[in-house]
Amino acid sequence: MRHFPKAWLQGASLGEEIACQLRLQIIDGTVKAGDVISENKVAADFGISRSPVRDAMKTLSAEGLLRLERMGAVVVGMTLKDVEELYDVRYLIESFAQERLADDDHEKLLSQLGQTIDKMELAAKHGDAESFAYLDFSFHEAIVMEARHARIRQLWKNIRQLILTVMLITTEEVFAEGEARIRAVMEKHRTILRSLEAKDAPAIRKTVQEYFADSQVTLHRSLT
Repeated sequence: MRHFPKAWLQGASLGEEIACQLRLQIIDGTVKAGDVISENKVAADFGISRSPVRDAMKTLSAEGLLRLERMGAVVVGMTLKDVEELYDVRYLIESFAQERLADDDHEKLLSQLGQTIDKMELAAKHGDAESFAYLDFSFHEAIVMEARHARIRQLWKNIRQLILTVMLITTEEVFAEGEARIRAVMEKHRTILRSLEAKDAPAIRKTVQEYFADSQVTLHRSLT
């Protein structure tokens, strides 16, 4: 059974930590659609009170992963179509953010993105899929934040934990496919960086489209 990486939970409340673990189990299919999750059982499994479990279930209900009923929380789950739609929203956010960056200089961000790619290379060298996934997520989140658009940030905040969880699963699949596949992912990020450095909006648009077209292929490999 997969476990949500402890290193990713720094500063998280107990309810948020439980939500992360349950979210991963639901999205990777360990917990199936139609299953009923009991507050008492989760609390006993984690050795905690029911209050943070209740908070976690409210969070997952708001994300559409659970349906709260009297008998407990019924798992709605996340189908491949649901994940594809999540990535459609991610595409809209990131394409907007990246094209917005073509209008000005963002040297600090570009330097940060380059450093993140270097760290991803190191994680790949050591076979560390968890660190690679988090760095990958951080790369994209930095771009969204740099767009400095309050509504876009709010949309991102609403889906960021779902995206992070899916990226953990898909990155494990990428690493399982071997070095050539990992190198291809690295090159996609370098291409994004080069297009941002060029400040060429049409090139950025093309790069984002190609990135997400390839991501759809990875989603199908990882979640079917």
